[in-house]
Amino acid sequence: MSALDALLAAGRAAAAELMREQITLRASVDDGFDWGTGTTTPGTGTVLYSGLARVKPVARLGKEVDAGERNVTLRQYTISVPWDSPAPPERVVPGVLVDVDASRDARLVGLRLWVTGVEYGSTSTAWRISAEDRS
Repeated sequence: MSALDALLAAGRAAAAELMREQITLRASVDDGFDWGTGTTTPGTGTVLYSGLARVKPVARLGKEVDAGERNVTLRQYTISVPWDSPAPPERVVPGVLVDVDASRDARLVGLRLWVTGVEYGSTSTAWRISAEDRS
């Protein structure tokens, strides 16, 4: 094992220690609407990854934008997934959904984020995904 490989292994182990959330990455699908009850059922989509992650806000201030007929505040997050996690069955692309299923911070549980970018790299300590909260 080279010095670089040892350093990367230590960095990847340290990054994994910070992963305290459970997330599900899924290919986005349209929500369903039941005209009889007037309720919306979230689409499920294909699960691309389910497991440990670190969900970290990038900036404290959100950006307000108009989306249809309502104001939406966009908040940026970085999702770190273990570098050696299995490759998903489909490529993760902008628009894929990230659901926070469990966290020691109860305020994160139930958070739904939309992927805006993905970073790959052989010398990375984690697989990083850029996402935004559109609430």
